[in-house]
Amino acid sequence: MKKILLVAHGSRLKASNHEVAHIADSLTKALPKTHERVRVAFLELAEPSIPDALQQYIDEGATHIVVLPYFLAAGTHVNNDIPDIIRAIKRKNVSIQIDLHPHLGAIKNMTQLLIEQLSSHKITILDGEN
Repeated sequence: MKKILLVAHGSRLKASNHEVAHIADSLTKALPKTHERVRVAFLELAEPSIPDALQQYIDEGATHIVVLPYFLAAGTHVNNDIPDIIRAIKRKNVSIQIDLHPHLGAIKNMTQLLIEQLSSHKITILDGEN
């Protein structure tokens, strides 16, 4: 069975990290029942770290892990940091398959998702109010 790890940057704001956990829970509910719970890991500023979460899956007997980067742009974290972490884990665990999927901003229908967001939600911010 594939294990799924949703990877985000991490924040000092607990609410931000909880938001990512909520996305993982929603993803778990949307996936077929043959999948286990989608777990979350953070690059920095929050726990669990990506190496710790990957190692936990491996310690539990995982042989195939799918990593989903929850990032909009392909910056240093997406292009270097996350792949480097995965390579380091793979060097220690050569029999484990780890698939790194593209980041969110690379999703083909991202433009359509943004159009849907613009047409279905309205937020008004007044001067001096947030």
